[in-house]
Amino acid sequence: MRPSILVSTGGGNAANYLAAIEAAGGMGTARYLPAPDLSHDGLLLAGGEDVDPALFGEKNRGSRGVDRDRDRAELALLDAFCGAGKPVFAVCRGHQVVNVWLGGGLVQDLGPELVPFHQRREGDRLHLIRAEKGTLLHRLYGPVFPVNSRHHQALGKLGRGLRASAWAEDGVVEGVEHEDLPILSVQFHPERMTGPDTVDGGALFRVFLGLCE
Repeated sequence: MRPSILVSTGGGNAANYLAAIEAAGGMGTARYLPAPDLSHDGLLLAGGEDVDPALFGEKNRGSRGVDRDRDRAELALLDAFCGAGKPVFAVCRGHQVVNVWLGGGLVQDLGPELVPFHQRREGDRLHLIRAEKGTLLHRLYGPVFPVNSRHHQALGKLGRGLRASAWAEDGVVEGVEHEDLPILSVQFHPERMTGPDTVDGGALFRVFLGLCE
């Protein structure tokens, strides 16, 4: 039986996530504010707008489009799925939610010097990242490889049990691994990494689905 994946979204089009899950051999169900339904084999936290800075003890210093209902729902999802030992795949905003859930913080805005490296007015920004030897990203893609980005925030202090596994050239943390929990967490968008200008994002989905089986 194919693994069943719950995809938590901001209510927008989840077609790329669902297609990537399907291509990797799974079945995805996308919901806005989903209940923590543990009948699913795994959880995917999709991209979207910014996390409420109050959740990491800060005033708003550049966060945009805060959706407190989504924040609360996704923190509850992490409680449930990680509490049950079920795999989690976190993408872009999801990467940031995981860090906050584990007690970490965020850089609320990378500023005019760094944002253009990670975000374009339309479409994705392509750039290189460096992976730590021995990490999943290094095993999949090697020491340096091209990815996409579309974000203006980044991880700050890392949460409990997390270690950085990949960085952009400017030091932004592009991937993390957890010492105990089955969490895959990346700042880039592997669901959109299918063309010749980046590595194949499908490899990450296949690893995730393998953990969910």
